[in-house]
Amino acid sequence: MKLLLFAVAGLLAQLVDGALGMAFGVTATTALVFSGTAPAQASAAVHFAEVGTTLFSGAAHWRLRNVHWPTVVALGVPGAVGAFLGASVLSTLSTRAAEPVVSTILVLLGAYVLVRSVAAPWRESRRTAPVSSTRRSRLGLAALGLGGGFMDASGGGGWGPLTTSTLMSVSSGEPRRIIGTVNTAEFLVAVSASGGFLVGLSDQLHESWQPVVGLLVGGLVAAPVAAWVVTVIRPHTLGAVVGGLLMVLNSSRLIRFFGWPGAVAVAVLALVVVVAVVRVRKRSILAGSLADADGVDPRPHPRPTAAGTRPDPAADRAREEARGPEPAAVGRDRAATPVACGRDGGDRGPRP
Repeated sequence: MKLLLFAVAGLLAQLVDGALGMAFGVTATTALVFSGTAPAQASAAVHFAEVGTTLFSGAAHWRLRNVHWPTVVALGVPGAVGAFLGASVLSTLSTRAAEPVVSTILVLLGAYVLVRSVAAPWRESRRTAPVSSTRRSRLGLAALGLGGGFMDASGGGGWGPLTTSTLMSVSSGEPRRIIGTVNTAEFLVAVSASGGFLVGLSDQLHESWQPVVGLLVGGLVAAPVAAWVVTVIRPHTLGAVVGGLLMVLNSSRLIRFFGWPGAVAVAVLALVVVVAVVRVRKRSILAGSLADADGVDPRPHPRPTAAGTRPDPAADRAREEARGPEPAAVGRDRAATPVACGRDGGDRGPRP
């Protein structure tokens, strides 16, 4: 019976992940914890299952040339370090101490999924230049990977929502390459987190085979269905429902530990933080979309002038008016454009 429940959890998690491109770990961990699995064992089972899913996902993205390997290394290696640390920390906590920690992280991630689905559609992304290989960008990727890996292992999920959304808002203009790169780097995170749980929970992992098998079976069954779900349900609608459900389920567990005031305070704080982050990201997306529509950089580019002088907009306009229409627009085919207009707008008659 439990194996069937775990398979259902894997099926639901894969449906969400297939529609949103992320949130497999968050959804699966919430389902396992809600079914009575200890937080550390739930996170361990999710990461053991993700070793297989991320391996196949990364291979598929590699075949489609969606992977930027320097970014995989710069993001995945620190992510693996953070995941091992997060798994080690979660393994040392008792079940009673770990449950509110994991539930708080899941409430925060659920709020993120909810607000982002409503405020910024999942398929939008800013189109800018690819990530540079400067020292500053490498340090930023390392910090992002370290934090994402630690949160993913200690909370049972969060690698995708944190890293994918951040990279889409500040870096490459091709969402397929961002998703492929992040999914490939997640394989390193899953392997490292699994190693951390093997070290910290070696005497308890004999009970974790059922969740692992259930998640894998459910994920395999749901994989083809997820592609159909995307065509029926809009991603932002599904994201809003899933995010709200994650908040409700995990807030109910926080109520048992902190009471109503504490649980409400955590939920409100999570929403405030997430709204602020999403608003910043939405402005970035809007600026990038306007630049794409115009085909130019949204920042003003003043006309080059001689040293010591300032640009004169009035003089620029006068020069443009004196120049008249562009010859390329009217002189490409004389037969098609036999009439030319004078500067005052009058007809000068047919050309010879």
